[in-house]
Amino acid sequence: MIRLNVFISVEDVNLSKVLDAAKELTASSVKEDGCIAYDVYESATRPNVLLICETWKDSEALSNHEKGASFIKNSAILKEFTNIKLEKFEF
Repeated sequence: MIRLNVFISVEDVNLSKVLDAAKELTASSVKEDGCIAYDVYESATRPNVLLICETWKDSEALSNHEKGASFIKNSAILKEFTNIKLEKFEF
């Protein structure tokens, strides 16, 4: 399995559009083959920080996810309006 922790920092002015993109990405991702879990969280202590936690069955499932229309559309929004730090764990 593969676990991704995606830490997202966003300015106040862009928070709404980034959160909408993250929620849309989450809603579509949980329906994909090989998705074990996919959640987006808002920090309780840092108002402009989000965390997306993803768990995928294997690298093939993750690769297919990254080629999907929802990922391409919403990750472009995240990349444009945020700073992203990615942690990847394989187990």
